[in-house]
Amino acid sequence: MSTAEKRPFTAADLYNLQLAADPQISPDGRHVIFSLSRIDRKTEKKHANLWLAAADGRTPPRQFTYGDQTDSHPCWSPDGRTIAFLSNRKEEKQAQIYLIPADGGEARLLTDVKGEFAHFAWSPDGRTLVAQFRKKDPEAIEREEDEQKKELGIVARHITTLNYKFDGAGYLPQEKWHIWTFDAETGAGTQLTDGDCHETEPRWSPDGRTILCLSNRHPDPDLHPDAIDLYLIPAAGGEMEKVATDHNARKYNPSFAPDGRQIAFLGAARRGDWYQNASLFVTPTAGGAARNLSAAYDLTIGDYTLSDTPSGTPLPSPTWSADGRTLYVIASRHGRQSLLAFDTADGSVRAVIDAPGAVRSFHFSADQTRLAYLWGDAETIAQLYVRQIDDGTNHALTRFNEDWLAEKERGRIEELWFPGADGNDLQGWILRPPDFDPAQKYPSILEIHGGPYAQYGQGFMHEFHYLAAQGYVVYFTNPRGSQGYGEEFAGAIANQWGTVDYADLMVWADYMAQQPYIDPKRMGVTGGSYGGYMTALIIGKTNRFKAAVAQRLVSNLISFYGSSDMNWTLQMLVGTDTQPWNDLEGYWQQSPISLIGNARTPTLIIHSEKDYRCDREQGEQVFVALRKQGIDTEMVLFPDESHGLSRNGRTDRRIQRLEHMTRWFNKYLKA
Repeated sequence: MSTAEKRPFTAADLYNLQLAADPQISPDGRHVIFSLSRIDRKTEKKHANLWLAAADGRTPPRQFTYGDQTDSHPCWSPDGRTIAFLSNRKEEKQAQIYLIPADGGEARLLTDVKGEFAHFAWSPDGRTLVAQFRKKDPEAIEREEDEQKKELGIVARHITTLNYKFDGAGYLPQEKWHIWTFDAETGAGTQLTDGDCHETEPRWSPDGRTILCLSNRHPDPDLHPDAIDLYLIPAAGGEMEKVATDHNARKYNPSFAPDGRQIAFLGAARRGDWYQNASLFVTPTAGGAARNLSAAYDLTIGDYTLSDTPSGTPLPSPTWSADGRTLYVIASRHGRQSLLAFDTADGSVRAVIDAPGAVRSFHFSADQTRLAYLWGDAETIAQLYVRQIDDGTNHALTRFNEDWLAEKERGRIEELWFPGADGNDLQGWILRPPDFDPAQKYPSILEIHGGPYAQYGQGFMHEFHYLAAQGYVVYFTNPRGSQGYGEEFAGAIANQWGTVDYADLMVWADYMAQQPYIDPKRMGVTGGSYGGYMTALIIGKTNRFKAAVAQRLVSNLISFYGSSDMNWTLQMLVGTDTQPWNDLEGYWQQSPISLIGNARTPTLIIHSEKDYRCDREQGEQVFVALRKQGIDTEMVLFPDESHGLSRNGRTDRRIQRLEHMTRWFNKYLKA
């Protein structure tokens, strides 16, 4: 298609999205199974099915399961003959484990239990599956069924724990996560753990005799969320045994070494300080000192690169080489996500995949000669690739979304570095409109990311391309407080939100205002979550922006305390261990609502009614305050949506959100 025939991005493009997730390469390295999501435009429902691809790429991938349900998290049996996966095909909301022959056939229901599955995995001998499972209390089931029959709805919720809700999931059941095993032939389940503590992320030992898991056994785990330890459970049943390591901070994503003598995991070096780097640790299974393999490199391990086209793929655990000498992990740095290999003896590191983009997931074949992975960048939605380890060659197995993306006219993205407010190095990106003319003066929009411990960069953002297609220069950066630039950079805003981060953003806006193609009188600003916080703060500190859109925001840290699904622990995200009633001044000084009397900027507030991360009252406070002062202000609330509306919401609501944003910016930046 010629450039003249290409069309601009539209909000309705979201209906075209097909997102590949959780690629798993077969033990023999010949095939890759993965999940592919799609959207039914008529019903607004999202479905996902399994697809199978030849690892050599000689034949196109083919759909493996069918139906309007969600088939996800595929997992090969050790002999490669069977694929286990989760599916809700039997009941609309209840996912069960199914088995399907790898050479095709009918999927067989393995489990039929009331509750919720999370992680699951095959035993080394292929006879059993271990699962993180939370059963439904029989009394709760009976009560709900009785209430439904009477059409009364839920009468009351009895809450006894601080962790009683979660954004996107709603109110959580009182039952805990426990470790279960299921016979791979009969589906018979055996509960290995019980009690009032969660046990999560089960992993088989190489000999299949032991199961590793995580658990917080502190007497008051609600108030000590990072007191998580490693535990071993006999696979045949028995008492849990704590791994006696000297590491006493939060842990996640563990994995056994091939000989079972060591355990790798991701975690923090110390308790508290949530801005600190996520690091790679190794500890002896028999107990002893944990070693931080990534400490010397001041980088954070994990997926922190933002995108509004996420696949929902879980972060892979550290993967051991067959000889136990190497650990493979994803790391986020300077807007990229690379696959790195750490030497387990001396901690030296080398890059396996470090192209300008973001590795989202990876999985090795049993002999580790082939690697399947998801990779995308700022221009492309993540696709499935295979890498030959011996010669380092890569080839794409999928090209989903390429047909409609090829029809889109898009602007050029420029990456640059510039000095921050205190001489610190900052990285930024500028996306110009598709028909950009350097001789013209353009309106612009500053996008501010959430987190705050996240990064913009090599993640595809449909929203940015859409706004650029409306004639705006879109620019974005990672101010201090972001991830990807070292622990000191991320920790610069600890207990001083809205200070150096604000200064960095204003330097970025100053830089853009000086560009000959920018109209400094037509500059807008928007952001969500922490970006919504910064947007609300900016309109109270400066009138330089002619329009603002503050989304899923935080405005009052005092009233915010305890209202989030992360409840009181969010104060650690702010960077203080002092309660607000002991430091009202500190909380108030960091609250955008304290400055709202200075605001003069026309502002649109966007919030979701079921946002359990940042309660909608945070947006309502700003809306009421601005209206009280006679400032042009509107609020758009989305029913039944969570904090993740812009990424995971119902598609028609995501479209409405984008259209409201452009309507508001057009009113003030184009009129």
